[in-house]
Amino acid sequence: MNFGILGAGSIAGTMAETIQTLNKSGRKDISLYAVAARELPRAQAFATQYGVQNAFGSYEEMLADPALDLVYIATPHSHHYQHIKLCAAHGKHVLCEKAFTVNARQAAEALRYAKEQGVLVTEAIWTRYQPMRQMIRQVLDEGLIGTPGLLTANLCYPVSDRPRIVTPALAGGALLDVGVYTLNFAEMVFGPADEAHASCTRNELGVDMTDQIVLTWKDGRAAHLTAGVTVASDRCGCIYGDRGYLVVENINNPQSISVYDADHRLVRQLSCPAQLTGYEYEVLETVRCIREGKTECPSMPHSETIHIMELMDRLRAQMGVTYPCEGLE
Repeated sequence: MNFGILGAGSIAGTMAETIQTLNKSGRKDISLYAVAARELPRAQAFATQYGVQNAFGSYEEMLADPALDLVYIATPHSHHYQHIKLCAAHGKHVLCEKAFTVNARQAAEALRYAKEQGVLVTEAIWTRYQPMRQMIRQVLDEGLIGTPGLLTANLCYPVSDRPRIVTPALAGGALLDVGVYTLNFAEMVFGPADEAHASCTRNELGVDMTDQIVLTWKDGRAAHLTAGVTVASDRCGCIYGDRGYLVVENINNPQSISVYDADHRLVRQLSCPAQLTGYEYEVLETVRCIREGKTECPSMPHSETIHIMELMDRLRAQMGVTYPCEGLE
């Protein structure tokens, strides 16, 4: 399967490394076929660095190549809607970085259009595809911490010097960039929340810099989430039960699970299985589903993508954060 990358930034580089490493590990059926950037020299430099077969100076030119099968979208959030539809219009399957789009209306329309074109589209939020997701669930199902009732998670990086993070036109801010991971972590454990409340601090352009989010469920469960782009945090997720609690190291790419009893004694520790980069799971599931003729991936079905976008729409409305790219143009 010929794999293309739309965009040539740092996250695109990680994906290129992933495909390279998959090839070296024996997966020769996925070819690092093409990369496209807005300027040809940038695409050529990327291709040289990562061993990509073809470089294009426009997205349309790459998508017009009939040999291209699957495209990874690595552009800013503000452009995902446009680029998903562009890929689908050319009959290309899509693996699109999170946040999937800017809002739920864009997500629903992009997915409707892709279905009409008969192509698979899935959101590349890697924690949904990784085996640690199931390992966390297995520990909870064993009852080691009893009945879970409270969850906390935080994810903060000092990245406010990057234009895409702080610019409204690029759909910047903490929520769409890192807060989305805290929401996915909470709902992978507790399911869809019944209520959601948020507050934030904003920069001079009106973009959220730190977010405080509380999710609640009618049965009394709650999640307290923090996301930010001005400081570094420990990135931990904790799930608390009536017999103990567990700590997940790095909710952005879980590396270990530590289980404690009610007296704070460590009773079990599990490590993340060896990874290539952590992106390989989303790639392999996407390729498998394309070959099976599916139009979505079970690890992140379209209904979940739209739900998370709807949830973030509600939170942004409470925080007073808007973007100029909210439409369906």
